Amino acid sequence: QVQLVESGGGLVQAGDSLRLSCAASVRTFSSYAMGWFRQGPGKEREFVAAIRWSGGIYANSVKGRFTISRDNAKNTVTLQMNSLKPEDTAVYYCAASNTALVPTTQRRYDYWGQGTQVTVSS
Repeated sequence: QVQLVESGGGLVQAGDSLRLSCAASVRTFSSYAMGWFRQGPGKEREFVAAIRWSGGIYANSVKGRFTISRDNAKNTVTLQMNSLKPEDTAVYYCAASNTALVPTTQRRYDYWGQGTQVTVSS
């Protein structure tokens, strides 16, 4: 069983930066691909970014503004969000996948956090 706890959400203005963190309680953290998803108001949950070893995969909507990274020694994955836009407003979820790939679809993720709210005002 993997438990994921997100932190770092909040209310910011457009153009600001925010850093989300996800702490995982699992001994074999390095063996999991980690992803971030988000669900905006009235929208379905969507892929944001994912990482397995180093280097991330990003949704087109956040490419160049968001950076995903992981620290296997600390069992954490981080999402650095720069140049935030009002359309980035959403609940952001951390997820862990036990597949060999770096999945971008929700169904390939086995464990989910509770989410953290990010609100970007214009």
